[in-house]
Amino acid sequence: NLLHVRAVGPSDTLHYVWSSIGTPTVLLVVTESTSSALCINWTQLLSPTPAGAIWINPASSVVYSTAIVFTKVFEYSKANVLEEVFYPTYDLSDFSWDSINRTLNHTTLTAEFVGVPAADPSSSFSNGSLAFRVTAYETSGRDQTLPSLLHTANSSKVEFVLAGVAPRGNSSWFTLEVATVEEVGAARRLHSSRSIDDEYTPTIFEASMLSLVAESQNDSSALSFLQWKATAYGSQTPKREDSIQCQSSSLQAANWTLPGSSLVRAYFGEGVGSTYTISAMNISFGGEDGNIYEEKRYLSWSALLGFGQPPRDTFSPLVISIMAVALGTPMALLLVGSCVVLFAQRKRYTEYEPIN
Repeated sequence: NLLHVRAVGPSDTLHYVWSSIGTPTVLLVVTESTSSALCINWTQLLSPTPAGAIWINPASSVVYSTAIVFTKVFEYSKANVLEEVFYPTYDLSDFSWDSINRTLNHTTLTAEFVGVPAADPSSSFSNGSLAFRVTAYETSGRDQTLPSLLHTANSSKVEFVLAGVAPRGNSSWFTLEVATVEEVGAARRLHSSRSIDDEYTPTIFEASMLSLVAESQNDSSALSFLQWKATAYGSQTPKREDSIQCQSSSLQAANWTLPGSSLVRAYFGEGVGSTYTISAMNISFGGEDGNIYEEKRYLSWSALLGFGQPPRDTFSPLVISIMAVALGTPMALLLVGSCVVLFAQRKRYTEYEPIN
């Protein structure tokens, strides 16, 4: 599968290229032209040497490009506090993917990449699947479903979903490995910030927002981002009680090559790992307080990706109203009380005639 999302602005074009050829990947390219086009040599792309099979025309219009690759899924269980039991890794480059023509919706701007392992010795996927749900946006707003991510027209959403996959242990944790590819002059950094309130994402865990931001090494300006909240959910219609704890490792430079990542090699060429830098991190889902996945066999985690600065939450009208009442009422009482005291004092002294 290869899915191209093209957003044209007044003086530029944003390209999102999603693919399940090799390893699931999204390529992000911004150009300073309103007529830039994605070009593909399909024969070369599907060959063992895909370098140069994908390019943007005109090439001189490309301002910035990056890629995010979803490489592996790990499963492990904690037998005790000091011991972790790891099971064979799910390498996503070895998955077989359904055609997105079944899920592509031009009205809602959504599509779904659904896959299962080509070989499944444990039969964990006999009644289940792994999916990446993609959503593009035309305007700014906030998702109606949890975790209610705030988005702009310059961003897209990806949702990682495990549905019906049988865990291979008790209280299994699942970990998604995410890798990034950056050009020379840009570096990825992981930022964490506390949410100002938990109105949009009610959860029993600490409300925090994490952003994997690509920054220019020259002026530290944000070039692109991957942003998510530190929570996942164990239901197709998530509620507060369906929250699953989400933890992120530190971002590290990857000294390995991307296995089977045809889209990355097709666009960036053979210089991946030398000319271009690869960083990777793990995002884990699980918790000690409940076996939500084991009970419902469902896990979903959403992230926003796009260009420039990641969106920032602001105080909602509800929160502003509560603050206005909480802070305004004492101030109003203090002001009215001061006026009453001053008026009473002035009235008392005016009752007496001046002494002659």
